[in-house]
Amino acid sequence: MSNEINVPTMASLFAEGKQPEVLFWVGCAGSFDDRAKKITKAFVKILSKANVNFAVLGTEESCTGDPAKRSGNEFLFQMQAVTNIEVLNAYAIKKVVTACPHCFNTLKNEYPGLGGTYEVVHHTQFLKQLLDEGRITMEGGKFKGKRITFHDPCYLGRANDVYEAPRELIRKLDAELVEMKSCKTRGLCCGAGGAQMFKEAEKGDKEINIERTEQALEVKPDIIAAGCPFCNTMMTDGVKNKEKEASIAVMDIAELIASADDL
Repeated sequence: MSNEINVPTMASLFAEGKQPEVLFWVGCAGSFDDRAKKITKAFVKILSKANVNFAVLGTEESCTGDPAKRSGNEFLFQMQAVTNIEVLNAYAIKKVVTACPHCFNTLKNEYPGLGGTYEVVHHTQFLKQLLDEGRITMEGGKFKGKRITFHDPCYLGRANDVYEAPRELIRKLDAELVEMKSCKTRGLCCGAGGAQMFKEAEKGDKEINIERTEQALEVKPDIIAAGCPFCNTMMTDGVKNKEKEASIAVMDIAELIASADDL
């Protein structure tokens, strides 16, 4: 497949009088963070291969306001949210998919109160849907038999009760899903939520991402799977801290699927 993938913007589709099946909300991390950009590209590759009619907002997309709200600046959050809602409503957006649980949670649970009501799905849910509909196939490929543990993002798992979609996708890769001692409803935060991603941690006995990485290493995985760009950063830092980066990869679910069959 060519590396050139056409990613239409809502503005260009709107000008042609067209409406996409789904809006892909990229998010700040997926747009600007070099590591998270790879997750964005992997997800877009899958969407393209599945012939999903999608679009992005491009320069019209702004931060959802999650970091501002979680750090206590409700005024800034509402300003950011209302700006986005005006754009989304102007395009009559119905369904949104995002690879960031922070964007997912905010768009799904915070925006309705400000006039923005949409069907919002996390990318693992959407990928599961594509799989169920036969629009993508997964034959395991290079992950067959690999030991993969899944780290539950707080805003996907405990905040929104999404646990099974990412795990079912891992199983479909013919991989061995191994669970950490703190998983699902008892999952442990990676340390980046609540706007902690953007500051140094308070003084304590141990960094929380190190504690979480140690739990992951206990199950001797080949890969730590994530479904959140923040979690990906924290777990990658933890693996580097333990000097295990040569033997243990940290990968998003979308990257696993996109590279399983080398889309």
